[in-house]
Amino acid sequence: MNQADYAAQDAVGLAALIAKREITAVEALEAAIARAEAVDSKINAITFSMAEAARLVARETPSGPLGGVPFLLKDLSAQAAGTATSAGSRLFKDLEYVADNAIVAAYRRAGLVIFGKTNTPEFGLEPVTEPELFGPSFNPWNLDHTPGGSSGGSAAAVAAGVVPAAHASDGGGSIRIPASCCGLFGLKPSRGRVSLAPANEGWGGFSIQHAVTRSVRDSAALLDAISTPQLGDPYWAPPPSRPFAEEVGQPPGKLKIAFSLESIAGPGLDPQCAQAVQDAARLCEDLGHEVEEVTLGWDYAPVQEAGGLIIAANITTLLDNEARRRGRPITEDEVEDLTFGIYQRGQKISAVDYIKALQTAHAFGRLAARAFLGFDLLLTSTMGTPPAPIGYLRDGDLGGYMLRLLTFMPNTQPFNVSGQPAMTVPLAQSREGLPIGIQFVGQPAGEVLLFRLAGQLEEAAPWASRRPAI
Repeated sequence: MNQADYAAQDAVGLAALIAKREITAVEALEAAIARAEAVDSKINAITFSMAEAARLVARETPSGPLGGVPFLLKDLSAQAAGTATSAGSRLFKDLEYVADNAIVAAYRRAGLVIFGKTNTPEFGLEPVTEPELFGPSFNPWNLDHTPGGSSGGSAAAVAAGVVPAAHASDGGGSIRIPASCCGLFGLKPSRGRVSLAPANEGWGGFSIQHAVTRSVRDSAALLDAISTPQLGDPYWAPPPSRPFAEEVGQPPGKLKIAFSLESIAGPGLDPQCAQAVQDAARLCEDLGHEVEEVTLGWDYAPVQEAGGLIIAANITTLLDNEARRRGRPITEDEVEDLTFGIYQRGQKISAVDYIKALQTAHAFGRLAARAFLGFDLLLTSTMGTPPAPIGYLRDGDLGGYMLRLLTFMPNTQPFNVSGQPAMTVPLAQSREGLPIGIQFVGQPAGEVLLFRLAGQLEEAAPWASRRPAI
């Protein structure tokens, strides 16, 4: 299978070719490995190779709806038997798992051929992918810019044509941010849609796993493969009446779409992002939807503070558990400065502080859900700015970090807090040719409507032919 033929297919298309025996799973895998070898020295997306094990799997032509399709796992929250999951940290770089966790087992049942893991910031804490352990990942559209984070390695690999889709996770925007930065489709499912088993809730319920993809139908097919509740899950989303894959291409009907030019947690939108929102609103109107600008007016600062406290407490618990496991404390030189500062903050958080923060988060979830009583979907800019230059967040030190962070990613975390599904759609580009994503937020457990609209947008404003020069 030559590179042009491989690059032309999404995951569903590759699976169909393999099922019809027009190509073999081995040919698809070798095309993916060859592409990775050609581009990864430039984008630094892949941190760990599982190629030899994948070759053995591919020879057997695995069954399943995505049988034989090459796939990559984010090096965070996806534990594969016999491999390390570093979470982008020196602390865990050699920690191997003896069994697949639920999502990896589901990917294998779907027939995916997993041949590597992708780069992530330490513990997924940043919206860029620049860990000290593996070094930064680079955006295939412009190597001076970030592919976003924390699923930046996965997004860079998909945008560069290594795979048509890759595993990702999202605790504050980490699917939508890199998908936006790399010109991909990225859907964050509803809370409880995808199990974290055997782990407990992620970041107080903020975190959810899924994928970054080039096509909408790949995202739907992958979500079908992994959205099976596991015994003892603390959250559970009501299942759809039929597979999500069957919703792509179905007419969404005339929707009531509210759009906002607000920067929910930040100081304001870059004019190019604001223009992209207005253009997307007009496109939706042209498609027959009722579109209205709204002012959300949310006081998000207390929610932002509560979210930071919840994340800090979770990081501290993670590190304290590791300290107990190995019988000695975590030292400052074992993790990055940002992580150690969060760890120190978490050590000062009381049980009462944590419960109050959860109450603030849950109250915001109710506020956000009530805001959707008058419309079907909310349209915003995914990002506050186009993809930032490499090194933008740290800028030499941590001074001014939070302002830069919220300027870059003002609109994604609120919907991790509320638990609503949200997607970014690659509808725009900056003057410099960098991707700009548009976020659509659904009602709780409202993935069906998002997939239907996404399919309509993909047909009306197709993006598959837009590929980075790399």
